[in-house]
Amino acid sequence: MSGTTQDGRTPVHPSHTEAGRLLCAGVYLDTAYRDRVIDELYVHEERFTAPSYGFDASRVLAHALRARRIEMAWAVAVVAVWALGLLLLQTFIVFLIVPALLLSGAGQIKRRRDRTGRGSRIVEYLLRGYAVWMLGNVLWGVVAGFADDIVQPMRFSESGWFLPYLGEVIMRNPLGIFLEWPLMGRFYGEAYSWVAVLVFLLLTTVAGLQRGHFARVLHSSLDREGYAAGAGDLLVTGRRFGRARARIQRIQHGPLVMYDVANPFCGAGQAHLPWQLSVELRPRGDREPDELDNAQIVERIRPLLEALRVPSPHGSEEAEASVLDRLRELVVDECVFLPADGLPDVDSPDLSERAFAEHRATAVEEGGERRRHFLRVRIGAWDENLVVTVFIRVHTQGGMLMLEVAPHVLLPVRPHFQMADDIAQRHRRNTAFAKVTWAVANGAGALGPALLALVRAIRIPWRLATEGHGVAMPAGPSVSVRELASQTDASLFQLTDLDRYLKTIQERIVGGVALALHEAGWHTKEFAERAVNVAEGAVFIQSVNNSAFGIGGVSHNSSSTGHRAPEAGRDTGTGKGEDRGRSGGNERW
Repeated sequence: MSGTTQDGRTPVHPSHTEAGRLLCAGVYLDTAYRDRVIDELYVHEERFTAPSYGFDASRVLAHALRARRIEMAWAVAVVAVWALGLLLLQTFIVFLIVPALLLSGAGQIKRRRDRTGRGSRIVEYLLRGYAVWMLGNVLWGVVAGFADDIVQPMRFSESGWFLPYLGEVIMRNPLGIFLEWPLMGRFYGEAYSWVAVLVFLLLTTVAGLQRGHFARVLHSSLDREGYAAGAGDLLVTGRRFGRARARIQRIQHGPLVMYDVANPFCGAGQAHLPWQLSVELRPRGDREPDELDNAQIVERIRPLLEALRVPSPHGSEEAEASVLDRLRELVVDECVFLPADGLPDVDSPDLSERAFAEHRATAVEEGGERRRHFLRVRIGAWDENLVVTVFIRVHTQGGMLMLEVAPHVLLPVRPHFQMADDIAQRHRRNTAFAKVTWAVANGAGALGPALLALVRAIRIPWRLATEGHGVAMPAGPSVSVRELASQTDASLFQLTDLDRYLKTIQERIVGGVALALHEAGWHTKEFAERAVNVAEGAVFIQSVNNSAFGIGGVSHNSSSTGHRAPEAGRDTGTGKGEDRGRSGGNERW
């Protein structure tokens, strides 16, 4: 990437950004997101990593693996307590497991509804209500058991009576079991009162300690100071993780982008009104026009974009230095997109600076379908929570000039991830009574998540051992862990900043191309007029009288805020055909 000028401001290193810190916190808060991170960056060794704009994907993976290991340890503790309960309580354990699983299921429905908006409230309330009724009867029996000086177990507490009596109830009235079951729990609670209290205290203690440990991890490893020091990810070791981290760091911030043809701009976010313009080069008439190639046009655009870092005069150097506009941290560089298919393995491509220089020298002029050169402009606003990346491609052929502009936007990280600091601080500074209350309310429902965590923990090694990802053919990135954690909308302040950045950059792009045309002796007026219209989102499909322009645009939708929303899954400039014979004998491009 190009360095900032003396009037610019050096952007925060990707490994220390606020957005990266929130992604690392998200793997502790959302198990589904953590599983996707591990699947993409750890399990699928054959996939190249998507470009990491404004964060370090290797640190997100390190915290995801650490969070999984912590979750497994606590899940084993929860299951061990229930195993002890099974040993001590025998048949009575059934009357604790059933409501625990019902509460776990209700919690899963609520979490799914909070995450996706889908999930029946009626089913959730029915599960919770019946579970509370069952536990209430058990508690009634336990209190009654403590009230008796000598406990006389009821006939239901004898295992030989349990199944025959259960079968008798079902035979008489199948639906009656729902009424009889809580009563049986009350009788068992009276018989096993002391042991039931012991198991309940152990479950509550484990739940409270797990919550406290979670808050300490977020506070120590993922506060701003701890994250800058790399406190959490340094604890993750292993050869496979070492290979994954090396693979990620090798490509995630490089100028050579290995892509999947189906999703070439993976990692950059949602396409935001990409546009293209084709214009015939016509001599101006006052002089013999010079030949114009792609590299010359790019070199005229680049300094105009870099000049956006310079603040307006403010009367003093101190006042100018205090300007906080994110345009001062604008990054301009060049990149070359290379298809990932057809390679022998993920370590085979040379991604060095020398290899990039060679690819850039040929790709900038060849106009190939598969290998593509772009001038890339990036602005990381709102602590890298709003990342605007504009890809610019210029191609001249047969007296025509083609300009492609593909803006992409990474919207802010999910609000839940941004609440990580608040979640940790509220638990750490809360009263002992509040902590005990939370543990009592959540201890009984910890069995279901614990069992699911153990199943997920077994599934990953099984996939590693059986699916053969390490020897599969290389592939481009399937998803970006940053895109998975993005919101679907942004605030009004953020949207206005987005519009300002894009309009400013597009104005400089048009100005740079027009300047290159003018200096070379070609017509510029119609180009500038049409380019402004297309950049504003107009769609031209009709012919233009007395002109050789052919202009194409991309349709768009409107969000609920009235702002032109980014289009999910839309991108430009991808083709599955091969452009053979145009790259010095290399037919891959």
